[in-house]
Amino acid sequence: MPEPRSFFVPGDDDSTLIPTKWSGSAWGPDQLNGPAVCAVAARAIEREFADPDFVPARITIDLFKAARNRPTVVTTSLVRSGRRIIVADAEVRQDDVTVARATAVFLRRSAPPPGAEWQPSGTFTPPTDESEDNTLRHPWLQSGDADWTRDIGGHQNASRKRAWSTAMPVLPNEPASPFVHAVQSAESTSLVTNLGTDGIGYINCDLTMALSRMPEGAELGIEADSHITADGISVGTATLYDRKGPYGTGMVTAVSNPAAQIDFSRKSRLV
Repeated sequence: MPEPRSFFVPGDDDSTLIPTKWSGSAWGPDQLNGPAVCAVAARAIEREFADPDFVPARITIDLFKAARNRPTVVTTSLVRSGRRIIVADAEVRQDDVTVARATAVFLRRSAPPPGAEWQPSGTFTPPTDESEDNTLRHPWLQSGDADWTRDIGGHQNASRKRAWSTAMPVLPNEPASPFVHAVQSAESTSLVTNLGTDGIGYINCDLTMALSRMPEGAELGIEADSHITADGISVGTATLYDRKGPYGTGMVTAVSNPAAQIDFSRKSRLV
């Protein structure tokens, strides 16, 4: 029986999740990828604390220990439930060890204040070729003004990058929510900012995603905004898009990892 197209499958009890091949990382054969870890944490927080009157305005996920191909448990806790703000935490645990933790901030929806503010001009245009299968693992990528392609190795250059992708379900027969999809897309901040001429040599140790609204549609995009490096440390930021326009931002910090440099021109796998 083929393995379901999802990051995890249910374990022997209600709290345990088992990683699938779709959660594998290019950093190592036994390591889980960032989108899988971030998505499972975001799913747990959303299931426990989402409120239709609130927007999940920010989530920060610390990826401080490599998650492995092991049974995974996610626990959540409520930090604050106020009139205009809800704060909640989640821990991703394997073998009774915390491998990642997340903090989410939900803000109550309301009317905007009076007046006009500065807004950046958008430069993101999604791919127009709808003939290819959008269920494939690799996202569409674009470098500079070049064409959109799914060949990651072909985008190993020093140009500004964009990605466009569909969501991977966390569990079989459970489509990813817009929030979980946005987290997966935002984790590609590392991909669009840290992918250079020789591949990716920085491994991100966190993700912060901020939303002004929930995204819409089956495909979401991301465009690199900044990439600042010094002493083997990288800070990257990106804008998140759906077909209506920008809806949020992503930020990652990353540390140099040249011993495990991922050269996509020689291996066709997604971080």
